[in-house]
Parts: sequence; C-alpha cells; structure tokens
Amino acid sequence: MTRSFLFLLAGARPDGNTESLARAAAEQLPSDTEQRWLELAQLPLADYVDARHSDAPWPQQENEELLRQATLAATDIVIASPLYWYSMSSYAKRYFDYWSKWLTTPDPDFRTTMRGRTLWGVTAMAHREEVVAQPLVHTLHHTAAYMGMHFGGVLLGNGSRPGQVSADERAAMRAKTFFAQEASLARFPFEA
Repeated sequence: MTRSFLFLLAGARPDGNTESLARAAAEQLPSDTEQRWLELAQLPLADYVDARHSDAPWPQQENEELLRQATLAATDIVIASPLYWYSMSSYAKRYFDYWSKWLTTPDPDFRTTMRGRTLWGVTAMAHREEVVAQPLVHTLHHTAAYMGMHFGGVLLGNGSRPGQVSADERAAMRAKTFFAQEASLARFPFEA
C-alpha cells in the first residue's frame, strides 16, 4: 500500500523553524510517497462548539470538510506545531477539537477509518531541555491511543528565531531517519 502523508503546518509564522524541520524529514521519504501540505492558519476553523448532546444542528464550518477529507485520505498525519507554552499551537488544538465532531457526524465511522493509521509530530522549541515538550508529546500519543492509531513519535528541534533550527545538528540527524522508524500501536500507559 502506498503511503500518503498529510502535513498540517500549525505555526503562527510562515516558513518557521517547525516547517523547516518537517520539510527536512519529508525529503527523506521515498519518491513514490504522496505528500500533501496544508497550513492550518490559512484554513481557519471557528471556535469549536460542542453540540454532541444538544438538539441544535451542528453547522459545517467553511474549511472543515477540506480538512476532514484530507485527514481521511492520509495514511500518516504529521502535526507540525511549534511548542507554544509547553504544548501545541491553537491551530493544531482546534483541528483536534473538530475530531470530536467527526467522531459523531457527518460520518460516525471516523474512528474506525482512522484505526491503524499513524500520527506523527514535529516541533521546534526555544528550550534545549526536551522534557519541556512532554505535554505536546503526550497529547499526540494519547490522541493516537484513543483512536487506535500508531504513534510515530515527535521530531524535536531547537530554534526560536527564524532559521535557527538549521543550526541544530542533532535534529538534522534525526530528521534523516525520522519517518523511516517503526511506529508502534499507541497505548495508554496503564494498558497492558
């Protein structure tokens, strides 16, 4: 089966460090691997309103269907979000909030369809201590576990000012093999 990667750029700055790191990793994918790149800042979603338990209709947002269809078409989803306040950006978080809706409507098979696919993360951060990125890593891991997806891990790089991540030699080395590593079925820490 041919793999199809969906790269969701979730930074507030175009051509930022996180995007640079994601593109460096994507360059290593086999040439027959489909890649689709979407900027979440260019596809705004309204604030998420949870209408799962109300009789009110759940309106379709302008860019929602495009993102839902792109998500369903991908075998691998890459959240490329800078580390903002120890977690993912608001663009990435809002995208995941809409997964709550997609579990119910318009197609209640969203979770079943996503099962077995792989969720990855790429982030650039100002800290040198990678432990500060654990909230972001846990969010992606637990999302994958809940959905029955594989978790490929998170590629971490250091850089705050534009272009700074290119000086992170360790991140550059990791990027060369990041998508080649074996993703594991995500499980919650307390599962057997």
